[in-house]
Amino acid sequence: MQTLTLEQLRTAVATGGVSAVSLQAKGGEFFLHVKTKGRADAVLARARSTEPRAFSNLMLAMKELHSLGIDAGTFDLTEWKPEQKRAVRVRPDRAEAMKRAREAMEHDTWFRAQVEQGLADANDPATPWVSLEDAKLSWAKKRAELLKRAKKA
Repeated sequence: MQTLTLEQLRTAVATGGVSAVSLQAKGGEFFLHVKTKGRADAVLARARSTEPRAFSNLMLAMKELHSLGIDAGTFDLTEWKPEQKRAVRVRPDRAEAMKRAREAMEHDTWFRAQVEQGLADANDPATPWVSLEDAKLSWAKKRAELLKRAKKA
């Protein structure tokens, strides 16, 4: 059986290429089957996939049909088993992505606070300043000490 993406189905509906639609239940999910004017049977596929799109909620499927401009069709509940409906969608990949996003947001908040503190210190007239010459001299002393220790080791 062929698959159609949501965009392909939207185009087929807009051009009058759909002759019939049917919501068919299987287990605890609903699938949208489409018959085109060319008599080809197809099923609505998930985004960026050829895997059939499963609606766990009949109302969501009906809203999708309505948004496409499909207001009439058939349904088949002979294989509907509501007790087989998945209780929770598990998406560990999304959980990990959300964790990384939260960590990035926390780091961004920390970093912005550090920048604000640095700007406040820089604008404070009581902040002691170190001249470039003094900084160079200090680092030259530290470097000489480190080189001396490295030669002994």
